[in-house]
Amino acid sequence: MAIGKTTWAIAEGYIPAAGEHEEDRALRSHETACILNTGDQTANLEIWIYFTDRDPVGPYRLSVAGRRTLHMRFDELSDPQSVPRETDFASVIESDLPVVVQHTRLDARMGSIALLTTMAYGD
Repeated sequence: MAIGKTTWAIAEGYIPAAGEHEEDRALRSHETACILNTGDQTANLEIWIYFTDRDPVGPYRLSVAGRRTLHMRFDELSDPQSVPRETDFASVIESDLPVVVQHTRLDARMGSIALLTTMAYGD
């Protein structure tokens, strides 16, 4: 059984500057949208990135296979363009099938590492 919504918003986004752990992908500062597809079919998604001082960028296109999860890192999006570091942004994720979206930030600018996570807003 598919659970979730087809439109999700993450109002908070910020990829910190390079930190002490920049060489290690697992510890590099980043924002992630954790996407869960509990249905049997592949969900096709489009992501739009919104900024405070310029027009939105998108769509970024990706898919999540049925009964799978994807941890999509905003710092690894590149088409149509990379998401800039040290810039406030928000995102809207639209899916052709119901999915669940959770937002996570890893901040590794200091020697200690901070992790923030919250559910996105689904409509």
